[in-house]
Amino acid sequence: MVYITSWDEFLDRSVQLFRADPDSTRYVMKYRHCDGKLVLKVTDNRQCLKYKTDQAQEAKKMEKLNNIFFTLMARGPEVDLSEVTGKEQMDAQPIKRGRGRK
Repeated sequence: MVYITSWDEFLDRSVQLFRADPDSTRYVMKYRHCDGKLVLKVTDNRQCLKYKTDQAQEAKKMEKLNNIFFTLMARGPEVDLSEVTGKEQMDAQPIKRGRGRK
């Protein structure tokens, strides 16, 4: 098991792994507070992909991966993932309400 250093490569390869065999693919998160390390692992018992980080900013990336896997599991492995990323970008924009402080 070798750690993948690039987030984009890990994301692409893990989605491909899930789409190839959705019934036996597993996704595991492990966080060690004392070390401040987050390890993500995607495996199908034949191939294992791992990504390790200690950056707090990368928690949003983990949320994105969760949303992608939830979408793939709920709607099927052939779903278009551009819908998932489009929704996240819209949610990130602040909503203006009211006239502000009086």
